[in-house]
Amino acid sequence: MSNGAAPASALTLQDNEIQALAVQVMAQITHLFAARNILPNPVQQQMLNSHVRAMALRSLTGEALPEVEADLFEDISAESMALAQQVVDLFGNLPKEEAWLLSVHFEVAKENE
Repeated sequence: MSNGAAPASALTLQDNEIQALAVQVMAQITHLFAARNILPNPVQQQMLNSHVRAMALRSLTGEALPEVEADLFEDISAESMALAQQVVDLFGNLPKEEAWLLSVHFEVAKENE
């Protein structure tokens, strides 16, 4: 008898795909940060990892973001926004709002000394 839940093997495969995509994107972010001498602290790194994993999930499942207002990000530098857009472009199927949200991580990490 089926209860409508996905088999455990299907969930594990999806989890593995999400993790693999997140690791691949985090490697690219590490290169972008190194090239610009951006050094996130451990808490910022953990938050960024979590956000990128959520982005990987949305990329693979098609889950949409809640509505995000552009004016909330008007104080983000053009550099952080451009870096975030580069990362979002790696996924190939995420909306520009993802870059807005991701740019906050870059902006905050740039402030570290």
